[in-house]
Formats: sequence, structure tokens, C-alpha cells
Amino acid sequence: MRDFQLPGRSPVIAENGLVSTSHPLASVTALDVLKAGGNAADAAVAAAAVLAVVEPQMTGIGGDCFAIVCLPDGRITGLDGAGRAAAEADAAWYAENGFSEIPAHSAHSVTVPGMVRGWETLLLVHGTMGLHQLMGDAIRYAEQGYAVAPRVARDWAKQAATLKQDEGARRHLLFDGAAPRVGQRHRQPALAGVLRDIAKRGSNAFYTGAVAAEIAATVQAKGGFLSEEDIAACQSTIVSPLSIAYREHDLHELPPSGQGMVAMIMLNLLDLMEARRFPDLSAERYHCEIEAARLAYCVRDAWLADPETMPVPAETLIARDFAETLLRQFDPDRRNDSLVLPDLPTSDTVYLTVVDRDRMAVSFINSVYGSFGSQIVTPETGIVLQNRGACFSADPAHPNAIGADKRPMHTIIPAMVTRNRLPAISFGVMGGSYQPTGHAHVLSNMLDYGMDPQAAIDHPRSFWDGDGVIRAEAGLPDSVLEGLAALGHPVARAADPHGGGQAIVIDRETGFLIGGSDPRKDGCALGW
Repeated sequence: MRDFQLPGRSPVIAENGLVSTSHPLASVTALDVLKAGGNAADAAVAAAAVLAVVEPQMTGIGGDCFAIVCLPDGRITGLDGAGRAAAEADAAWYAENGFSEIPAHSAHSVTVPGMVRGWETLLLVHGTMGLHQLMGDAIRYAEQGYAVAPRVARDWAKQAATLKQDEGARRHLLFDGAAPRVGQRHRQPALAGVLRDIAKRGSNAFYTGAVAAEIAATVQAKGGFLSEEDIAACQSTIVSPLSIAYREHDLHELPPSGQGMVAMIMLNLLDLMEARRFPDLSAERYHCEIEAARLAYCVRDAWLADPETMPVPAETLIARDFAETLLRQFDPDRRNDSLVLPDLPTSDTVYLTVVDRDRMAVSFINSVYGSFGSQIVTPETGIVLQNRGACFSADPAHPNAIGADKRPMHTIIPAMVTRNRLPAISFGVMGGSYQPTGHAHVLSNMLDYGMDPQAAIDHPRSFWDGDGVIRAEAGLPDSVLEGLAALGHPVARAADPHGGGQAIVIDRETGFLIGGSDPRKDGCALGW
């Protein structure tokens, strides 16, 4: 039980359905869909469409999406809604032209947007409604406008200077060259027209015709290779999630090219370290988590890629015996300075989860990767194009090297937990490379320390920056930082929070749903 004299929020408890998203408007839309008879898949798509309008710095129809769905009987499916690189993309070309990396704000970072195809596929497999029934709120907010929320305004203002450099961004995302203020109305009538056409004609309204032609022309005019044929060929894939056992539960993550396996490696290591024996706010617990993450992320950066080019199967890497080999590099009394820290791509992402009356659970995540993606916006239709291609390596010898029709390493990952083969927890954490650490931290908070989902999300976080310094959120006591420093970790306070997140627990004893949402963003959980 939290201290009610301190600022904070309690978990939301409901019976007939519960939604948790990063924005109140999206949560209201999702709850309305549930009340109108839609299921969790219907509500998730409707919420995602609203988020694509009201959080343009984080997500949009120019991005990708992923989902894990657990049916009431425990059957689990995954959705891979990742777009691919252009058919003409060639790592040798980038090497010959002096690229050491794929620039984040360039046409070379733009991959095919997989999100709209993903929405449609999710509804075809699991939904009861169509896009024409679910996109009304998104269209209305785009056309009539919405009040810019505090976290959105904060993020937007940081990007105003770079957004000015793109014609489409200046036209659709800035007001006289400035970002909107908190509470200012933002309209996107051009985007509303695209959304209306998608609602009427389905995903082909996006992937063929005038919209696809403008996307391809915009990218090619800036030196990229994406073509109308690349866009038309986009398909979402139904996949089987990976699974590991943890604390009498089973964690399910999507297979590569997403980094869900990194969270699994971390949890295997934390289990072997017996990190749960330490208090939740202790230097020893955070030391275990940091070292487990550093080991797991080294594996990620060495091998994680499109599964067709991975040198080691993900199933091998999430096995317990593989974690045992990694554990040999762990010193409980000291930071291992011999590890080479991975590069840390950053991203802006929205995660949402919905559980309906029948206890279908949907864990859903979508993103344009960087803040406003590539910061290239189609001039006529106002579509923010993602920069997921920046996650490719420019090294032709690397498994994650950019290549024709290839999926890049993806940072965004939804998660699902079952117990006794039934849905138990649907959750996710936002924040680029932080996400696997966030999954391990939040799930451990719930399963190892008995926290409700809101307390588990609120719990202070730490993660390293590009220089390897451990950046601790304000809620982490000074004593923990002092203890980490004594263990050899360079530590400092974080300037920004580490990600966001949402979670819903299905309490089988009471029959109720218990949800939490992240105050690091404008998170909102609602139930009925």
C-alpha cells in the first residue's frame, strides 16, 4: 500500500475490461470500444490510431508496430509489423560511399512503414471490427485538433530546431517555426484525409496509389532508395513468441529482429544471481541488474539481426545453459570493466495494453523510432517517416548490416506473461535500448518483490548513457548511488526519465483486472 500523503497514483482495478496507454485520449477511445462490444484487439488498434495523431513525436502511420495476443484459453500469437529496407539497399554501397553508420535524420534511415498493415492484420486475425469502425476518434483529432499534452510538448520543443530543416515538418509540425505549447490546439487535416481513406479502403489506401507514391518520391528526392514497389510489398507476419520460465510464470517475447530475447537473457542471469535476495532499493540489486544488462546487451550487439542472417538462433541464446556461460563474467563484488558496452540507439515509442471482459490480453507497441522519426515528413500528406533503418549496421560483415528487403534490429518489444498456461500479465516498457532492462526490472518488481503494476512501473530506474555512466532517476536514494560507486560503477543523476510503460495484471483469485500506467509520460489506465 502506497503512502497516501505522498504524490503518486494507485493502480486501477476493474472487472469488465481495462486499458492502459501513454495518453488519456487514447485510453478513452479504447475503453469506448470495449463498452461498445469490441474486444481487446479492436480497442488496441483504435487506441494506436489515436496515438498516431496525438503523440506524433513518438508514433504515427509512418512507423512500425508489434503485438502479442493471449487468448482467454492461453493460446498466444505474435504480430511482427516491421517494415523492411529498400530492395536497392546494399551494405557495400554504404561502405563504398564512406558511411560508418546510417544517419538518423536521413532518407537512408527510412524503412517501409509497417504499422498500417499491422493494424489490419491484427484485426483480421483477432478483431471483431474493421478499421472503418475504429478510426473515427483518430480522424476527428487530426481534423478538428487536440490539446497538446505536457510530455508531448516537452518532447516537441526539443526537436523544433531540426524539424525546421524539412519542408513537410515545417508545414505540418511547427507554428511559425516553433513547437506548440502545452494545451495549444494542433490540427493535421492532411493526415486526417489519409486516415479517412485508410478507414474507407483499408491498408491498400496507404501502400498503393498517391500516398505510397509521395512517400517514395519524398525519400528518393533526399537520396534514399525506397520505391513504390517496396511499399506495396509490405506484409505483416504472424509469429510464434519465444518463452522462458521465471518464478512460476512464463514470459513471452517476440523473436528477432526485436530485442525481446535480451530481456530473457537478463532474467535468466538475474535468477542465477539470486538478485531477489537483496532489497528492491539496494546497491546490490541494481549491481546485479546493471551487470546482467551489460552482458545481455553485448550478446545483442554481436548477434541480434533479421533472423535470416543471425549466426546463432535466438532459442540458443535464451537457454538457461547459455546464461550460465555468461555468468562466469559476473563478479558480485565489482563491476566487470572488461565488457565492451554496446552502442545505445535512442527511440521514442508508445506502448499500450488492453484486457477485455473475456480476458483476451493484447500487448501492443508502435513507434517511428527517433523523436519524429527521420524528421522527414511528406509535404502533402503530413506523414512522419520513421528512421528505423538507423538501427542497421553500416559494416557489411555484421549480421545486422543494411541490405535489400532486410528488417533492422528493432528496439520496441511488447511482453506477455502467463501462469498455468493462462494470461496473467500484459506489459511493456518504452525507451529505446532501455526496454529489455525495463522488462526485467518491472517484471522482477511484480514477481520477486510483490509490487502491484503501478508500484512496479513507478519504481526508480537506472541505465547507462553513451559514455557508460550509470544514470539514476531522481527516486533512487543517494545511498544506492554511493553503493554502486563503491562497486566500481560510474554514477550520476539522469537528466531525463528512463522510458515509460504500462501493465495489466489478471488476478485469478478475485477475478479483477489491476492496471498501472507510467507518470513518466502522460500515462492513463482506465477500466469499467
